[in-house]
Amino acid sequence: MYIAGLVETIITLPTGVLFIVFGVLLWKRQKIRLIHDYHHKNVKPGDIKAYTALWGVGMVIWGVCICLVGIIDFVSRTGFGWILFGAGFAVCFLLGNKAQRKYNGGWIS
Repeated sequence: MYIAGLVETIITLPTGVLFIVFGVLLWKRQKIRLIHDYHHKNVKPGDIKAYTALWGVGMVIWGVCICLVGIIDFVSRTGFGWILFGAGFAVCFLLGNKAQRKYNGGWIS
């Protein structure tokens, strides 16, 4: 039995699901309070939907990638899932960065 892969899967699946849930809450329900106040203090009320959609989609994509890390690495016994993790993180960061720059005036404003 592949114990390390099983442990990795047990850790990554719930973590990925958590990111997906937060992403859906941001994207579909516009729960802007899930983001630090200083990250959205300059977002206009009319831009909240677009701002949370960018963040939410990024979080959902990253959550799916995190879930796939454990599954891929357990099935294939390789580290290729972590490449997907990095790609998912990059997409999430780029979407979050776009939201910050477009709707909040940057990360620190």
